[in-house]
Amino acid sequence: MSIEVRNIHKRFGNFVALNDVSLKFPDGKLTALLGPSGCGKTTLLRIVAGLEAPDSGQILLDNESATDRHVRERQVGFVFQHYALFKHMSVFENIAFGLRVKPRKDRPSEEQIRAKVMRLLELVQLDWLADRKPSALSGGQRQRIALARALAVEPRVLLLDEPFGALDAQVRKELRRWLRRLHDELNVTSIFVTHDQEEALEVADEIVVMNHGKVEQTGSPAAVYDHPASPFVYGFLGNVNLFHGRVHNGLIETGDTVFEAPGHQDAQDTKGTAYVRPHDIEIERYTAGAKGLVVSLQRVHAIGPLAQLELKRNDTNELIEAVISQERLSQLQLKDNETLVVRPRQVHIFLEQAA
Repeated sequence: MSIEVRNIHKRFGNFVALNDVSLKFPDGKLTALLGPSGCGKTTLLRIVAGLEAPDSGQILLDNESATDRHVRERQVGFVFQHYALFKHMSVFENIAFGLRVKPRKDRPSEEQIRAKVMRLLELVQLDWLADRKPSALSGGQRQRIALARALAVEPRVLLLDEPFGALDAQVRKELRRWLRRLHDELNVTSIFVTHDQEEALEVADEIVVMNHGKVEQTGSPAAVYDHPASPFVYGFLGNVNLFHGRVHNGLIETGDTVFEAPGHQDAQDTKGTAYVRPHDIEIERYTAGAKGLVVSLQRVHAIGPLAQLELKRNDTNELIEAVISQERLSQLQLKDNETLVVRPRQVHIFLEQAA
């Protein structure tokens, strides 16, 4: 099912939750709504589901207006962060519930219900827990049962609101891989709300980055990460170093150093900021005449295959974070407070807009 929202506005008192949001969600794809708390992503999800009404704007399902259609008529499955399983029912009965409350003319027979529930339990790899109560399950198992229950009614759209938010880091990682495999098998159009950048980049086919009730950028995970459309997107999708300066004729002057400013050959003495990821910082020992920013090493944090370096600029005393391989760290044999030179391998520059 294709989903489109057009010019959606939503306020809660004086708070603007959504401000003229228009989006198309690709048919059969898994789209992540990504952004900080309060950016409007859950409100948008609830409006698509029919659990919340927009103040203005349209929701279209398969190119037909669903704005005034009741939630039961939208054929959506909804998975919440906190499971929302019926505690007094077994796992089997939880999944069967949506089928049993269908109108009599649409309700499957008991035999069909049993067969369908057991198929879903096999799909989520928990058929051996059919007779257990939710209280006997782990958090990850409960969330898989919640997903099976949402799938039981054969939704045309699957909506997931921070589905792994209440789980610990290791379980989250396992479940998002499992969700990706499950989605590839089912190909149901899905929208997934998260504030976790890593989760969105790993799981989604498409990412919608939101901030203050507006859409900042949409695109594939690679496109959004490699070509951020705004300073907010760049900063939200992982750690970043900021180098403030002035951009002139394709160069940015920051402190005592000048770097190339790709794409800004026409800029004339304009304030700008260079954004550089920690893994795009090149490090070498200081020698007289070396080109780059002169820094002193403050701290090394080395765990696993990578080492994180905290560096202080000699000209401004600002801190820089760099990430290098353990192999490179061994080659350099760095000492505390050692003077080094750093250069960015890849720079993304945003010019300051004139007031």
